[in-house]
Amino acid sequence: MKPLRYLVSLLLIFVVVLSFTPAAWAFCGFYVAKADTKLYNKASQVVIVRDGDRTVLTMANDFQGEVKDFAMVVPVPTVLQKEQVRVAEPKIIERLDAFSAPRLVEYFDSDPCAPMYDSENLPRPSAAPSALNESSARKRSADSLGVTVEARFNVGEYDIVILSAKESGGLETWLNRSGYKIPKGAKELLKPYIRSSMKFFVAKVNLDKFEQSGYQLLRPLQISYKSPKFLLPIRLGMINATTEQDLIVYILSPKGQAEITNYRTVKVPSNANIPIFVKKEFGEFYKSMFQTAYTKEDRKVGFLEYAWDMGSCDPCSAEPLTPEELKQAGVFWLDGSTADAPVSPRFRRPFPTSDVFITRLHVRYTRDKFPEDPTFQATSNRESFQGRYILQHPFSGELNCPAGREYKRTLSRRFEQEAQTLARLTNWNIQDIRQKMRLTVGNLTNSWWENFVAWLGFRD
Repeated sequence: MKPLRYLVSLLLIFVVVLSFTPAAWAFCGFYVAKADTKLYNKASQVVIVRDGDRTVLTMANDFQGEVKDFAMVVPVPTVLQKEQVRVAEPKIIERLDAFSAPRLVEYFDSDPCAPMYDSENLPRPSAAPSALNESSARKRSADSLGVTVEARFNVGEYDIVILSAKESGGLETWLNRSGYKIPKGAKELLKPYIRSSMKFFVAKVNLDKFEQSGYQLLRPLQISYKSPKFLLPIRLGMINATTEQDLIVYILSPKGQAEITNYRTVKVPSNANIPIFVKKEFGEFYKSMFQTAYTKEDRKVGFLEYAWDMGSCDPCSAEPLTPEELKQAGVFWLDGSTADAPVSPRFRRPFPTSDVFITRLHVRYTRDKFPEDPTFQATSNRESFQGRYILQHPFSGELNCPAGREYKRTLSRRFEQEAQTLARLTNWNIQDIRQKMRLTVGNLTNSWWENFVAWLGFRD
């Protein structure tokens, strides 16, 4: 049996075990690194394409193990039919992650002794801009439990069942009797969805079809539906969670920025100049910075990490998605046609447009701080934003002119400000930061620079 290595989501799903199986640069500088989802051990990723009351939802999961042991349950607002479900390629989510991830950028000071230069071309940060046959006996049993099998079909390597239920105990019993080992505590978390008349999308792997597909990894599932509810059901994903969970949501809209309506949405700290040694520690920097901001906001906000028109980027950590890739991600309004999009043909937009605005939201959640599923809304705000952190390299050539000597006098103050900024963002020890900065500066070998290190004005 092929082992499952692909990361699959804990957020809006809970994973259940089948009991019958064995256990182009546009700025003065350049992009250096990005803080993508590889930084997090338990990062779930979801792509939501939304226009009006039409939604296409793509779920990448962090289940690890044998494919024979995989199954999942997702609350959905309507009964889904086969044409509303498809499998997507992991590459699409990887592309969205790379395009929208917070990034580190690098600038280099010009020679202050140069006789002439164009001030417009100074290296400075750019303006801040995201096989299921059911016996009649089983059907009678389902009826007695208040569970209705609304639909069943196969899509790719998955067998799908759509259920409705009258009470959570009956649903839990039905799932257990049907071979799904439900995590302890599911019954209580299922209740709110049943009260809201939501349905349940249940998927497991069809082993024969998975073998025939030739894929080594399970692919993301993508569903489309029409509903006024613009929410993400994350509570089931908290059943077995013992630590904080990270959720990255990519929202694609023809309008503008998306935001969470039942929790505050705040921008991640951005556009800060930090010491150049962070270039080798950007992953650790971003994780510490995010945790610090998360704690400061009392652990109950969603962070905006990126918001941009998909047609451009500055700086570009990855090329914008092509129209074909956007269609694969679920964008159903491109070219005024749904012929190639993974949604039902009846979900066609009346007025075609090519606008696609991406919002990247990062939510770190626990049961006590996020007792409700996050709900969203798309706004008309098309202001660009990105989590961006700046390395400003000092000029290290000869500085024998008055402007050069003045430049040298300003550097110690600039470096100390960078150290203080880094300490504030991350809660790292300021003395450790200063020491690392000394070591970084000391590695420079220019003739005047070694003398400069000796009087560099950092205080212990």
